[in-house]
Amino acid sequence: MTASKRERQHAILELIGTREIGSQEELRQLLLNRGWDVTQSTLSRDLRDLRIARVPTDHGARYTVTEGGAEDGARAPLATLLPQLMVRLDGVSHMIVVKTVSGGAQTVAHALDKESSPDILGTIAGDDTILMICRSEQARERVARRLAALGRRGA
Repeated sequence: MTASKRERQHAILELIGTREIGSQEELRQLLLNRGWDVTQSTLSRDLRDLRIARVPTDHGARYTVTEGGAEDGARAPLATLLPQLMVRLDGVSHMIVVKTVSGGAQTVAHALDKESSPDILGTIAGDDTILMICRSEQARERVARRLAALGRRGA
């Protein structure tokens, strides 16, 4: 990692830790005020590298460092993310659709991909929707049961 990337990511962590930031554009503007002119794609990569997720709060969605965040490089486990981010799930045939709060899909999909489940062939995530392709209908049923159970733990 270059010194400038490390410094930029330190600035991001400092901003996230001291302010309630609700959008990437807001964070980008705050970085610009500090002399960091970053593109949206660079900022997205930095947020992913730092394990920063946009989670719901009483004041709307805000960025926060997820459990295990930037310090140890671990990604927040599904058991931590799903109760906070999953809204509902549904499935048909070999596929599962997971609805999340706005901005939560990428974080959950990344956690799913990191688990390397033999039942899941892959995920595609948008802003608030994840499409999961499973190996079989039986695999879909197993994965859906597990996700539903994990999502209820926070309820």
